Amino acid sequence: MAAAAAATAAAAASIRERQTVALKRMLNFNVPHIKNSTGEPVWKVLIYDRFGQDIISPLLSVKELRDMGITLHLLLHSDRDPIPDVPAVYFVMPTEENIDRMCQDLRNQLYESYYLNFISAISRSKLEDIANAALAASAVTQVAKVFDQYLNFITLEDDMFVLCNQNKELVSYRAINRPDITDTEMETVMDTIVDSLFCFFVTLGAVPIIRCSRGTAAEMVAVKLDKKLRENLRDARNSLFTGDTLGAGQFSFQRPLLVLVDRNIDLATPLHHTWTYQALVHDVLDFHLNRVNLEESSGVENSPAGARPKRKNKKSYDLTPVDKFWQKHKGSPFPEVAESVQQELESYRAQEDEVKRLKSIMGLEGEDEGAISMLSDNTAKLTSAVSSLPELLEKKRLIDLHTNVATAVLEHIKARKLDVYFEYEEKIMSKTTLDKSLLDIISDPDAGTPEDKMRLFLIYYISTQQAPSEADLEQYKKALTDAGCNLNPLQYIKQWKAFTKMASAPASYGSTTTKPMGLLSRVMNTGSQFVMEGVKNLVLKQQNLPVTRILDNLMEMKSNPGKQGKHILYGCSELFNATQFIKQLSQLGQK
Repeated sequence: MAAAAAATAAAAASIRERQTVALKRMLNFNVPHIKNSTGEPVWKVLIYDRFGQDIISPLLSVKELRDMGITLHLLLHSDRDPIPDVPAVYFVMPTEENIDRMCQDLRNQLYESYYLNFISAISRSKLEDIANAALAASAVTQVAKVFDQYLNFITLEDDMFVLCNQNKELVSYRAINRPDITDTEMETVMDTIVDSLFCFFVTLGAVPIIRCSRGTAAEMVAVKLDKKLRENLRDARNSLFTGDTLGAGQFSFQRPLLVLVDRNIDLATPLHHTWTYQALVHDVLDFHLNRVNLEESSGVENSPAGARPKRKNKKSYDLTPVDKFWQKHKGSPFPEVAESVQQELESYRAQEDEVKRLKSIMGLEGEDEGAISMLSDNTAKLTSAVSSLPELLEKKRLIDLHTNVATAVLEHIKARKLDVYFEYEEKIMSKTTLDKSLLDIISDPDAGTPEDKMRLFLIYYISTQQAPSEADLEQYKKALTDAGCNLNPLQYIKQWKAFTKMASAPASYGSTTTKPMGLLSRVMNTGSQFVMEGVKNLVLKQQNLPVTRILDNLMEMKSNPGKQGKHILYGCSELFNATQFIKQLSQLGQK
């Protein structure tokens, strides 16, 4: 997997804002969307494929779509009824299958007019197929606009994007590192990555300076991307980097730096157990495109003996930039998050009690002068409290959301002793002495799952200066096998380490480590939702990972301490958690 980190001078608008503006313009029939326009929107239908759905869902809510005039949003390949008096906006990849279905829609006269928007550039031959279908169906006048949108990437945060979600196995770490991959397959993988990166820079409105490591997949991507950018710039009339997309002088003076690095530069970090809120949610829960899915038991009730257990309810929560608690605490250590949730809950209860108190005062009866003066004093307070009710209800919704999510994370931490794993892995990566042998942790039946044990050992194997002797390795293998581990990932890492000659020069992870601040051997507050007893309160220290150091050296941040800080965007060809990465390593390690 070639991971991309683009560092730019602080931009006026984040990539999230730019992609959102591009989507809103598209939904407004490719006319710039005016925020405070009082006119009624034109009601329309949105037709997308899975790729389009993945791009839109992290950026626009159903309410925002409705505000843009979208009454229905349907998948292209679903069964759709004709709505002959409504325009349709299509947002799809220009694949053969999609083009055929769009031609079928034209023949069936499903909609009043068609606004065709392609996520990536459509080829001339496929465009001719649509034109022929429109001619045959006598629907030429109904095809109102055809646009290449260049939006083939998914923005998850202001400073983070991924290249694809659908068919992500096509650009996965395993796909690029398979020993039996053909040249044609590798070209397809590289073209897919380059197309998405090209779309990213078209949306950003900037031509990058490209840096990469030599002799890796990253270099192949860099060469192809450079060629594609040059070809586009050469065609002055049709260049995507001139005119409206670039401000005056931006091309000359604000070119971003694109750093392309291969995942092989740092294999330990994706396996590392984490301790911050967002990273833990991604590692232990079903977290996908900013949405977390939880299984909740439907309440504990005394069921008769032999009765079928109650089904678990599935709930989904969106963790978006609109969620202020998430934005503030996603990078915080987990114990801090648990404490903050409790504080927010107490603050909410205090506000709720105040409203109830005011209500009871307003209900006073009789002609008592004291009561009447108290009534008039509190009328303004109650009016203010009532006007803040929607805000209070939203606050309660977010508290409930994070209580449920944090409780689910805490269950995993306790059941798998993730605090212990995190602390030991930090010590291994920073070359600090362990207070308990690795073999003891692997052999402990109460500490973690087989996958946790394998992750720990792989980090040790990757990070160690001197590979363990064959006798020691056999001892570790036996302990891992006894713990129920699949040894295929280790087999692959052994081959990888031998091939890349990493044994003599493993990646350095800095000398910092975490410091335990003692056990939180108490319930944080009376009535707290989070019983943190036995969980270590670990303080995070900043670590310079290999990618961070590469970026620092290239940007020469230290040479200009007085200048404004840089705006860094992080991207990856696929987003996976440790479980998915272990699975890929296991497939690569199969004989």
